[in-house]
Amino acid sequence: MCGFAGFVGKVEDRETVLVNMMDTIIHRGPDSAGKYVDEDAALGFRRLSIIDLSSVGDQPLYNEDKSMVLVFNGEIYNYQELRKELIEAGHVFVSNTDSETLIHGYEQWGEKLVDRLRGMYAFVIWDTKKKRLFGARDIFGIKPFYYAQMNQTFLFASEIKAFMEHPKFDKIFNEDALGNYLSFQFVPTNETFFKGVFCLQPGHYFIYEDGKMEISRYFEPNFTGKYEKTFDEAAAEVEKVMKESVEKHKISDVEVASYLSSGVDSSYLTYLGQVDHTFTVGFDEGEYSEIQDAKDFAESIHMKNDAKVITPDEYWDSLSDIQYYMDEPVADPAAVALYFLSKEAAKKVKVVLSGEGSDELFGGYNIYCEPLEHTAFNKIPMPIRRFMGKFAEYCLPRGMKGRGFLMRHGKTLEERYFANATNIFTEREAAKILKKGCRPGIQDVTKPLYNRVKDKDAVTKMQYVDLHLWLVHDILMKGDKMGMANSLEVRVPFLDRNVLELAESLPLQYKVQAPRTKVALRAAAERSIRNKTAEKKKLGFPIPIRVWLKEEKYYLQPGMSIVGAITISSQKQVWTANARHHATDIYILDRDLNLLRTLNGSKDTYIESIVEDASHHTWVTTSKGLLCYDAKTWEELLLPTDFMEATQNKKIHFVLPYWQNFLLIGISGEGMYRYDVARRVLTRIHVQQQLKGDRYVCF
Repeated sequence: MCGFAGFVGKVEDRETVLVNMMDTIIHRGPDSAGKYVDEDAALGFRRLSIIDLSSVGDQPLYNEDKSMVLVFNGEIYNYQELRKELIEAGHVFVSNTDSETLIHGYEQWGEKLVDRLRGMYAFVIWDTKKKRLFGARDIFGIKPFYYAQMNQTFLFASEIKAFMEHPKFDKIFNEDALGNYLSFQFVPTNETFFKGVFCLQPGHYFIYEDGKMEISRYFEPNFTGKYEKTFDEAAAEVEKVMKESVEKHKISDVEVASYLSSGVDSSYLTYLGQVDHTFTVGFDEGEYSEIQDAKDFAESIHMKNDAKVITPDEYWDSLSDIQYYMDEPVADPAAVALYFLSKEAAKKVKVVLSGEGSDELFGGYNIYCEPLEHTAFNKIPMPIRRFMGKFAEYCLPRGMKGRGFLMRHGKTLEERYFANATNIFTEREAAKILKKGCRPGIQDVTKPLYNRVKDKDAVTKMQYVDLHLWLVHDILMKGDKMGMANSLEVRVPFLDRNVLELAESLPLQYKVQAPRTKVALRAAAERSIRNKTAEKKKLGFPIPIRVWLKEEKYYLQPGMSIVGAITISSQKQVWTANARHHATDIYILDRDLNLLRTLNGSKDTYIESIVEDASHHTWVTTSKGLLCYDAKTWEELLLPTDFMEATQNKKIHFVLPYWQNFLLIGISGEGMYRYDVARRVLTRIHVQQQLKGDRYVCF
């Protein structure tokens, strides 16, 4: 719906500072702007008009005596019921917006207001009399809320970039966020990559007064599994609650459309919403595109579908813009696809429905089947499984089939499962990469979550962890940021209080029956949409990066300088060649990495490796043979005739210094040679290995 920014504290030219902060998030609200400034606080707002398009709906909004000021991002779907109740209590409304229910509701119920809200929201209310700031975030974390306390100033905004415009903000990189980012793919706590900047966690509110901030949790999911009706009754109730949620999420004074993939979530929402427009993106690579399936489904229910094929060039060219809108890294390539999807939708509408949250609520991720499978393997005593897991982690190569399985099953669920994300680096690997190690550790993040659901089944534990980590810090973060980057509001009907209440009550067998997931939701969807779509296995948002990165054009993008050969010389110098476009030159740098000299090679020859021997000779492996330099003077040395003949125009597999003044050289089609550097003698080595009978291999 919009974005806000503001601060409490003293600063010169405070109105200009506030306007500059607001301008950084103009993409969140291009329709209008508004601000409130007094000697203590400043609240700014950018509006994307959706409900009550008139100017009376512009924010900030005030209560009757203007003693309270509101800025709000999101939608309150039960605002009509709350409005009626507040009018009966004597409150006077000046607009038809859902926003105004918040400020009158806070007057009426105080902090208890948040217990009555059904929607997605982040907002602050400034009490001008008490000099108190109240703020809250919705129970799922659909809408972002960032804050920072530094230099006697309290900052708050919908996006971190707004803080950059405040003179009291210290822009410092938060090294502590790196450790878990390498494993989770996102920052899994309330910290960010900016030191001192935090996100308000879902289901929390705060009060800031007299320079002190007090945060309270007002909501926590509670998976009981105590549903006692039949499966058919459960499917019927899922259908009923989803119909009602979609109806609420369609409340708008502008057109509401829908994202559409080929999966059950968006297809079911699209059908229930009966929207006029649907939007899909995909790629030329067949298995990575759902466009045709989405078009077929849209046609089957008589809806329009606008589809876009994202080219590899578009994908890579957009990365810098996308990172700007994201504020901080999230290692999820689907963010780029969402950016283009929202960009296409924003050409025609301001609001779309999207299927985020169904997997966490109804048990939709394929990994949720794992605790119910491999039961025979899991009967192996844990000490033995731990040994097998350690062996796989330390001894088996990355990518080897079965390595991940052994590593996962060599740990308890609480040890191995930390989010529905790819474990790019294990905690051990991350600790080796970073000087400060991996802090806090993965289990320091997940243990408090597991402790809250220690009496639940394994699948419910995984759902609970994903609701607090993966959903908040990846799925919803990129959904909001990519939508708002294109001034598009993304609504998520699965993430609704009433839907959650039903999902919490479902027993395990109504959620996951390996290999089937979202069992009750799929049954509800089958009542309305074709079985082929309702039962389709979850794909996520497939991106063909692994295909593109096999092409030199993309893995060697301009600006992606990849070192192809490097050595540290005895002179404390760095000899290196850049692999981009098969570099032909060698760069010699001092210990502070200042360029000392460039050794130019021929245009049709590229460099593969650089090593130094015990006699201070630098050996350069090229596509046309070997070159030798004096490591002290950088002068090229002439090699013996027999050496040149043996290596000229041959593929050199390796050059290895070993034992005093000798080199081992592997030459394609020739075998292995030993070169005596001091005597300048090249000798072929015959190494025989018996395979079968009298068959031998010669290296």
